[in-house]
Amino acid sequence: MKTVAIDKLTFKKKLSMIEQFSIKDFLFKWVGEPTEGLDDFLPLEYTESVFAKMEAKQGTSLLYNEDELFRYATITEDNQIVIGLLDSNEELKHRIISLDELLNG
Repeated sequence: MKTVAIDKLTFKKKLSMIEQFSIKDFLFKWVGEPTEGLDDFLPLEYTESVFAKMEAKQGTSLLYNEDELFRYATITEDNQIVIGLLDSNEELKHRIISLDELLNG
């Protein structure tokens, strides 16, 4: 995954059920396929405020690289999965992976 500036991305306004399930499937694999399942380990809710995303429910705390807090995952108009993370300074960072990489990877 690579970090990108938010102004370089165009997010979808709505996500189909297939796109929502694709995000959940990616996150399940990304967090190491927890035995309790993704919904218990990382509960998500679909929201469409500003742009469509699968957002961590309030009170959920999943750390990435020990200092970044998972906030949400979404898909761009170019079919890239984008993960929004808060760093230790509470600055929002975005990391992307293309759906093509997921499907072929």
